[in-house]
Amino acid sequence: MEPSHAPGFKLFGVPLIGATPENAHKLLLTIGLVGCVLALGWGLRRVVALGQRLVSWHRVLFWVRQAINLLLAVTLVLGVLSIWFDDPARLGTAAGLLSAGLAFALQKVITATAGYFVILRGRTFNLGDRIVMGGVRGDVIALSFMQTTILEMGQPPPVQSDSPAMWIRSRQYTGRIVTVSNSKVFDEPVYNYTREFPFIWDEIKIPVRYQDDRSRVEELLVDAARAHTAGFKSTAEEFSDEMKRVYGHTMSDFDPRVYWRLTDNWLELTLRFLAPIHGVRELKDAISRDILSGLDGEGISVASATYDVVGMPTLRISADARPGAPPAS
Repeated sequence: MEPSHAPGFKLFGVPLIGATPENAHKLLLTIGLVGCVLALGWGLRRVVALGQRLVSWHRVLFWVRQAINLLLAVTLVLGVLSIWFDDPARLGTAAGLLSAGLAFALQKVITATAGYFVILRGRTFNLGDRIVMGGVRGDVIALSFMQTTILEMGQPPPVQSDSPAMWIRSRQYTGRIVTVSNSKVFDEPVYNYTREFPFIWDEIKIPVRYQDDRSRVEELLVDAARAHTAGFKSTAEEFSDEMKRVYGHTMSDFDPRVYWRLTDNWLELTLRFLAPIHGVRELKDAISRDILSGLDGEGISVASATYDVVGMPTLRISADARPGAPPAS
C-alpha cells in the first residue's frame, strides 16, 4: 500500500517543499498570534503610560514594564511552539538543533539576555540608580533584554584619566545617553551608588602652613561641613538600619571629621563628610566658599609651593673681542 501524501502547493507546476495546507494554516495562526501579542503589548504599554501621568511611582512602573515584556515574550514563544510542534518528539529534536545553532551563532546575545535575568533576580540595580557598568558612570534610565541605558555623568578629578575620556570634571550629567550590554555583569563589577545607602563620603583637601593655627583651621572645616550636611544624618541612620537588617553591616561615622597628613611643604588637612549621591558638586561648592570665607576672616591663607632665594652667585659679564678692534687698555 503506497503512503498517502498531503496535497501541496505548486508554483508553475513545481511542488513547493513544505507548502501544504496544514503548514499554511499554522502560518496564518502564527501571524494572528503575533498580531494579538503586539496589540496586547501596545494596549498594556498605553495603560502604563497613562499611569505614569497620574502617579510618580517611576520605579514601580519600571518593573511593571519589565513584567509586561516578559509576559509577552513567554506568551509568544509558547504560542509559536504550540502551533508548530504539536508532536513532542518533533519538538525535542527541533529544540535540540535550534539550541545548538543559537548557542554558536548568538553567544553574545544569549549572554546579554542571561545578564538581564541576573540583573532582575539579583537586584543589581533599579531604575534611577546611579551605577558604574562597563566603564560608564551615570543613572539608569532604561533596561531591555540585551542592553542597559545610562544617562552619563562626568568623572571627578581623581579618576579623570580613566577611560572613556571626559570633559566634565565632576559627577554631573554630560548629556550623552550610553547603552551598555547586559553581559557586562559577568565580566566586570557593577558599582551601585544608591542601592541600599544613597549617600557617599566625599573629601576636601586644604594645605596650610605649619606656622598657622592648625586647630582653628580644623574647626573652620568641621563647622562649614556641619552647616551643610546636618540634615543628612538622620536619613543616613535610617538607611544604615536597613543595611544592618539586610547585610548585617552598619554604616557609621556620619559626622564631619578632619584628618591630618604631614608633608615636606605643608600640613594637609582632609575634610571627610557625608553627601547625598545627587548634588555633590553643589554641596562641595557651598562648603568650599564657607571655608575660604572663614580662612580670610582669620587671616590664614592656603599654602602653596614657594621658593625663598637666599643668595646669588657672583656674576661676571665680559664682551667678546671683535675682529680688528683694539684691545682694552
